[in-house]
Amino acid sequence: MAVTQDQIDAALEHGQTIDITTTGRRSGRPRRIEIVFHNIDGRIYISGTPSRRRRSWLANLEAEPRFTFHLKGRVKADLPATARIIDDEAERRAVLPYVARAWGRTDLDAMVRYSPLIEVTFEDAAA
Repeated sequence: MAVTQDQIDAALEHGQTIDITTTGRRSGRPRRIEIVFHNIDGRIYISGTPSRRRRSWLANLEAEPRFTFHLKGRVKADLPATARIIDDEAERRAVLPYVARAWGRTDLDAMVRYSPLIEVTFEDAAA
């Protein structure tokens, strides 16, 4: 059964576990991982726990920002998307408190410094 735009929009209203498929920056091959997204004031973000190590998925998106956002809960859909890596500290400080609260974290300064953070836009205006 085909998924409707209304079902996709409803699935994007609240963060959940998804998969993303990026293009390997060296290999050029698809790389699929499981990750969590967040809907913050109607905008879609993907982040991660703080680490000094740069994530492969983030480096892949830096080289090729187009990727596939795979909804895999009750609604299943493969959404073409583009990532915007957020490096600006002020913007990170505005977004990451929501992520920290969702995860029950209290180390906001570490998250601002070391957590990956991207904003997702969908090619088909899915959000």
